[in-house]
Amino acid sequence: MKKIFQFILFTAVMGAGSCKKDKDFLDIKPISILDNESAFSDPAQVLSILADLYNRQLDFSTFDDWSTFADFSESFPSENGRAYIVQRTGWGYGEWGINWFDSYAYIRELNLFLQRCEAAPNLSDGDKKRFLAEARFLRANFYFEITKRLGGVPLITEPLLYDFKGDPSYLQHPRAKESEMYDFVISEAEAIKNDLPADVNVKSRASKGAALAMESRAALYAGSIAKYGATTPQVALPGGEVGIPAGMANDYYTKALNAAKEIIDGSAGGYALYNSKPDLAENFASIFLDKNNNPESIFIEDFKLKSGKVHYFTGWNQPRYGAEEEEGGRINPSLNLVESFEKLDNTYAPLPVEDGSGNPIYYTNQADIFEGRDARLSGTVILPGTAFKGRNVDIWAGYQLADGSILTGDDRGAQKVLPGGTNPVQVVGFDGPINAKEFTAQSGFYIRKYLDPAPGGGSRGTSSEVPFQRYRFGEVLLNAAEAAFELGQPDVAAGYMNQVRARAGLIIELTAGDITFDRIVHERRVELAFEGHILYDMKRWRLATKVWDGNKMTEADLLSNIGKATKRNTQPYALWPYKYHNPSSPNNGKWIYKIVLPTLVTGANNFQLGNYYSFIDDNVRSNNPKIVRQPNQ
Repeated sequence: MKKIFQFILFTAVMGAGSCKKDKDFLDIKPISILDNESAFSDPAQVLSILADLYNRQLDFSTFDDWSTFADFSESFPSENGRAYIVQRTGWGYGEWGINWFDSYAYIRELNLFLQRCEAAPNLSDGDKKRFLAEARFLRANFYFEITKRLGGVPLITEPLLYDFKGDPSYLQHPRAKESEMYDFVISEAEAIKNDLPADVNVKSRASKGAALAMESRAALYAGSIAKYGATTPQVALPGGEVGIPAGMANDYYTKALNAAKEIIDGSAGGYALYNSKPDLAENFASIFLDKNNNPESIFIEDFKLKSGKVHYFTGWNQPRYGAEEEEGGRINPSLNLVESFEKLDNTYAPLPVEDGSGNPIYYTNQADIFEGRDARLSGTVILPGTAFKGRNVDIWAGYQLADGSILTGDDRGAQKVLPGGTNPVQVVGFDGPINAKEFTAQSGFYIRKYLDPAPGGGSRGTSSEVPFQRYRFGEVLLNAAEAAFELGQPDVAAGYMNQVRARAGLIIELTAGDITFDRIVHERRVELAFEGHILYDMKRWRLATKVWDGNKMTEADLLSNIGKATKRNTQPYALWPYKYHNPSSPNNGKWIYKIVLPTLVTGANNFQLGNYYSFIDDNVRSNNPKIVRQPNQ
């Protein structure tokens, strides 16, 4: 009996010690979720939070969607159903806007990160300073991207909290002035630049160079909107939410030049133009491929197979013939763009297709027609007669016969019997061009920029690690050149432009007298093609309504005024190579070229005044009546 009592007493004591009250069970911390204190106590954990914020930055052109590179008559999109994007009859007020909810949710997360990181007691001062500067950079850069699209927006720099009392009006903020948005980006860059590493090897995280590059670009945009916005007074709002007073232009240009100079002078690290390969075209193409020895990259979106973050841009756009998985060919650069690349004597000229009497010019080699041009042409575009991944592209449209007729096929590599022959021979390239045949070089060209030559780079199983260049030194030099020109310093502008041009083989230096607005516009077009700049450059210069004016182009339009900033560019033209077949002629077997407008190009790009600033959805304004409508909305 005594033993039984002792057992019962022991059991009761043990039970009392092991039991917990209900609230104690409910207070157990979940093991799958980190609270704020835990998350911000370990630098590695903070960096993982930042990594997610880096991955959600906004870009206009993105490897996730190849078609974002294929607009504005700079190329033809060779995929069924996509031809509409090069012949818009009005882009629509919703184009190039933002998802308002997602964007402000992201800004809120950045604001929360800043608040929690600032309050974190266990981070070292050095770690905290860098993390805070990075988050401020991401917030400023994101606001810059929104401002490019919408003008002034509500500028929220603290996390907003709803009190659940039924009246959210205290959370409603009006749009800031467009100038205030640019001032914010510029001031944030200045505030954080010295808290970030001045290290050229820091590329996928914010650095001093990235902050200054952002400042330079933003200030340049603000300056040109102030100056050239005066030509479109209809594109403004009385409260300044859209439009910047012209009197502010020089101050912005000065800030753009000073920020660029800090990078150029080396205070942000040893940035320089990429000059690692003797072949100038190969060298230019390698700017966008080389991640290990590239002093030109400043801030990139990086991709790595081991992390699971890769992209299929090469697979979508590589030359189709002989490609991995036989896929590619979507972005076909236009003849309009190809002809904009200068001759090595600094002059502009159409590609020589005909002689002065209108007769075709015969070429022994396909690529001969492109000789003597800016090396950036073949570093940006895959031309007929050249190679990718060691394989010659097979771009030709058919045979021209002695009587002037054309013999071709309706499929890649089609075969037919030539006049006087007995056996079928190939009569069209395996890469086309074939009219209206998707995934072939319908413009006569393929894109080269960003294409990954590494094995597996164009296959779905591997995909590519090639980074997207958000800011690079070449652009910084052109920012400095433009700002200096606008400040009345053409000699300074020439010096910066000549550095960029010499890398492309244009060794006849421009003088101060050569620097014009047309030269500024031209240089950015050829240097920065397919990097997401063309739309916003045309918008900030208020040129978009002029170059994309809704009028169809004639061949004379195409061939004239090359190098003029206001040149019409509403339809993407093509250049098709043909083999000449006339056994009795000394030109038999040589190449001729024909200028063609693809038949799928039936309209013309028509940029309207309302497209300078993207539409703000009615639902957004209904939820916040303080947000004023866009001009022309």
